[in-house]
Amino acid sequence: MAGAGRVWRVGALLLPPAWRLRAPGRAFGAAAGRGGSSGGGRLVLGAAFALGGTAGLCLAARQRLREHSAAELPAGSLQLTLYQYKTCPFCSKVRAFLDYHGLPYEIVEVNPIMRKEIKFSSYRKVPILLANAGSPLQLNDSSVIISAIKTYLVSRRNSLEEIVSFYPPVKTVTEKGKEVVEYENKYWLMLDEKETKRVYPVKEVRVEEMKWRKWADDWLVHLISPNVYRTPKEALASFDYIVREGKFGILEGLFAKYVGAVAMFFVSKRLKKRHQLRDDVREDLYEAVNEWVKAVGKNRLFMGGNQPNLADLAVYGVLRVMEGLEAFDDMMAHTNIQPWYQRMEEVIEKTGVAI
Repeated sequence: MAGAGRVWRVGALLLPPAWRLRAPGRAFGAAAGRGGSSGGGRLVLGAAFALGGTAGLCLAARQRLREHSAAELPAGSLQLTLYQYKTCPFCSKVRAFLDYHGLPYEIVEVNPIMRKEIKFSSYRKVPILLANAGSPLQLNDSSVIISAIKTYLVSRRNSLEEIVSFYPPVKTVTEKGKEVVEYENKYWLMLDEKETKRVYPVKEVRVEEMKWRKWADDWLVHLISPNVYRTPKEALASFDYIVREGKFGILEGLFAKYVGAVAMFFVSKRLKKRHQLRDDVREDLYEAVNEWVKAVGKNRLFMGGNQPNLADLAVYGVLRVMEGLEAFDDMMAHTNIQPWYQRMEEVIEKTGVAI
């Protein structure tokens, strides 16, 4: 049962917030797993939510994940190690940000069942970024990671450690009496007036970027699971990817693929109800994606203008975890996202953009 409990905790880490509260585990001092649940059921959920992020899903085989070696950095530079599930939307967001800015980093793939790779950390979610800019520092939460590193790149006035202190974790209690941890200011860049004007020429630019970064975390990511697990066939295809792309043992992978697909098909229906989605969840996905395209507008290549801003990178990072699946192909065929998406792919391939 101990092993099964560890598996359940993986699922808890990656469920949408309201679901995560019910999932027992070590994260933030949660209690041990409930009695009566079978180890098999917990393994299903653990493997299922290894798909990543609040909503969870797998990357497609055609995604080209480029691993960067921190050893390539010159002495005194920012050395980065990303602990991730390859198929996690929030990890995908961080990789999109790092790749776009041409920042070398080392990847450590975390086994979603045992999570031995992050046993050093009391924070039991991914992504975790270890950054060394003279002294080692652990950064948690994808939006905090992005905001803190971007602040560091733009402004070298403060140490990275001082910058991270501007995003303190805050424990809150939900309506159901459960304790959760959120991070303050996570969509803000901590810049002085001169730096702010250089990055955001007008106030509206900053407001817009923050609004859509939050939208990606609070809404867009919730549309992924109901769409990729929409039918038994799609659920099985999703698990085929997660097992192939993730770090699973042979037995874990086999069990996850076939039993997990069935479990997540039914879980996706509950997610659809929880988020008040339409009977055909594709319609919600199409609407959200077209809403994003409309916000970017016809006169801009990206929301950031001629180059992506942090909102562009966040939306792209979430959406690309559907690559290779039926939901992604349908999205491309039935929305206006394709031109923007292809521009994002191209610009991220050309790493090393000047800050």
